[in-house]
Amino acid sequence: MATLEPKKDVRQRGHSAIDFKSATTGVAAKTMRNELNRMVSGETDPAKKKIFEAEMQSFFLLFNRFLTERAKGEKLDWEKINSPKPEQVRPYAALDNVDPSILNKLAVLKLNGGLGTTMGCVGPKSIIEVREGMTFLDLSVRQIEHLNEKYNVNVPFILMNSFNTDEDTARIIQKYQNHNINILTFNQSRYPRVDKESLLPCPKETTSDKANWYPPGHGDIFDALTNSGLLDKLIAAGKEYIFISNVDNLGAVVDLNIMQTMIDAQAEYVMEVTDKTKADVKGGTIIDYDGKARLLEVAQVPKDHLDEFCSTRKFKIFNTNNIWCNLKAIKRVMDEDALNLEIIVNNKVTDAGQAVIQLETAIGAAIKHFDSAIGINVPRSRFLPVKSCSDLLLIKSKLYNLEHGVLTMDKSREFGGTPVVKLGDQFKKVANFEKRFKSIPNITELDHLTVAGDVSFGKGVRLAGTCIIVANEGNKIMIPDGTNLENKLITGNLSIIDH
Repeated sequence: MATLEPKKDVRQRGHSAIDFKSATTGVAAKTMRNELNRMVSGETDPAKKKIFEAEMQSFFLLFNRFLTERAKGEKLDWEKINSPKPEQVRPYAALDNVDPSILNKLAVLKLNGGLGTTMGCVGPKSIIEVREGMTFLDLSVRQIEHLNEKYNVNVPFILMNSFNTDEDTARIIQKYQNHNINILTFNQSRYPRVDKESLLPCPKETTSDKANWYPPGHGDIFDALTNSGLLDKLIAAGKEYIFISNVDNLGAVVDLNIMQTMIDAQAEYVMEVTDKTKADVKGGTIIDYDGKARLLEVAQVPKDHLDEFCSTRKFKIFNTNNIWCNLKAIKRVMDEDALNLEIIVNNKVTDAGQAVIQLETAIGAAIKHFDSAIGINVPRSRFLPVKSCSDLLLIKSKLYNLEHGVLTMDKSREFGGTPVVKLGDQFKKVANFEKRFKSIPNITELDHLTVAGDVSFGKGVRLAGTCIIVANEGNKIMIPDGTNLENKLITGNLSIIDH
C-alpha cells in the first residue's frame, strides 16, 4: 500500500523541515494522513498516482501547519509592523535606452484558474468577451504576439490552469496555432476540501466529484511550476525572469522599465503596488516587519486594527498581484524547502449545506523568501481588473483605446482618473448586461454612475457628472436613444431632477 512518505523520484518540499512521523502525532493529522494514504493507494494509473501523491504530500504539510498554527494561536506582532522603507518600495521610473533584447530572458504567465460564474458565464473567466469581440485570452495573446514581432524576441506565454479550467482552455488555445507565440499550459494543484467539524477530507476517492476539491490559491504556483517540470524547462531554455499576473487584469502588460529596474536592482522578486484609494481599502500591502519586506493581508489584521489597516495614512499602497520573479531564485527556494506562505483559511458552505474549509496561499506572501525583494509603485493604469459588469462597462467604453491588445486611457480623460460605476443586480450577468445596453454610453465626462432596478439604455446615450438612475420595484426605466444626462437623478416615475 502506498503511503505519503517522501520518495526520491518525486519532488516534494517541506519534509526536511518537518520530521514526517513527529508531524503526524496529533489525532486530526494522523486521521487525515490515513485518509490521504487510502486515496493515493486507490489510484491505479502510475503517472496519475505520482502527481496525486505529490499533491497530497504538499496538502498534508499545509494541513499539518494549519493545525499547529491553530493550536499555538500565533499572530503577527502589530508593534513590529511599520510602513515600508524607501529602498523596499521604489517609485516607477521611465528609463532611457532599455535594450529590448532582455525580453528573450522573459516568460509571461497568466493565472487562469478562475471560472466566470460571478459574471454569469460558463467556463473559464478568460473566455469572456471584453472588447470588440476579443476575450481576456485574445487580448493577452495579441500583446505577446505584438511584443515578439516588434522586438524580434521569443517571449513564451504560459497559462496556469486549474482542474476547473484545464479542459476548456486546451480546446480554446488551438485557435492560436498559427500565431507567432509559444503557448504553454500546466495545472495548479488539486486539494481536497476539509469538513469543518470532522477535519476529514470531503472526497473519498481520487475520482470523487469536482465539488469536493479546490484549487489552493495562486501561492501554489511555486509548487505547481516545480512539480510540473516547467520551471526546469524554462531555465534550460535560457529564461531568467517570469512576469505573473491575473488573467482579468487588463493593465498587466509587459513593461521594459520594470524589467530593467529589477535587473539593475538585482532583485529576485518584484511586487507591483499602486496608491490606495477608497475602493482598495482591503487590498494587501507591503510592510516592513523586522527589517524585511512582507505582505500584510486584511485576513491577518486583528479586528481592533482594521480601521488603521483600511486607512491610507499608514498603509498608502496595495498589491496589484503583478509579480516579477527570478526563475533561478524560485528554484533555489524550492530546493531548500524554504517556502512557508501564510495560510488563508477560506470557509465555504457546499450546495448540500456542508461547512467546509479550504486552505489557500497567496503569491504575494512569498516576498519574504527572496533576496533584495522590492515593491515598485506603478501607475494606476497597470491595475485594471474586470471583476464585475460595472468594470466591463468601463472597459467597453471609449474611455479606453485598444491597440495591439493593450488598453490605454483616452487622452481626453487622463486628468480625471476612472469614474465610479455601480450597476445593480439586474446587470450582474454578462448576458443581462448586454441586453440592457443597446450601445455603450459615452462616459468620457462621467464621475459617478449608480444604476438600480429594471433600467435599460438606448443607443447613443451620454452620461456626465454624477448620474443616479433608480427604478423602484415594479417600475421600469428606459433611457431613450440619444439622451444626454448630466448630474441627474432619475427615479421610478422617470422624473428628471437636477442636483
